[in-house]
Amino acid sequence: MFSTIQQQSLSEQKGIIRQTGLRATSSRIAVLDYLRRVERPVSHADVVAAFTDLPWDKTTIYRNLNDFVRVGLARKTELGDRVWRFEFSATDHSAKDHPHFVCTECGNVLCLLDVEVSMIPSGPSPQAIRDAQVEFQIRGCCDDCR
Repeated sequence: MFSTIQQQSLSEQKGIIRQTGLRATSSRIAVLDYLRRVERPVSHADVVAAFTDLPWDKTTIYRNLNDFVRVGLARKTELGDRVWRFEFSATDHSAKDHPHFVCTECGNVLCLLDVEVSMIPSGPSPQAIRDAQVEFQIRGCCDDCR
């Protein structure tokens, strides 16, 4: 997969990583490219499986994912199954926070980019709700499993 990154894309990935203060290593470039290409949150195991033909170990990939979360290039979320998932998060905030749809049959996770969910607290509520620092997930049966 890493060898398929076009030169322009490679330069763009390096720039994005360097703007955050991280070094643009080959593994970081590949992991960032992968996160930008997938259209759903992915687990550490998903990312590791995508790079089985490359020499990076699981720990390196996990550290890269967590580095990206720390500097704002990725979001980390847990969708009720005790598996952390990661997804690209644009540093210019053009990618808004969004809810996720979790299939109760197959476990697939979809980003609902065109769905807005709002909360209007009526009465006492935790500070996280008042500050809108919460995650929404919608559970149900996906189209493929229906």
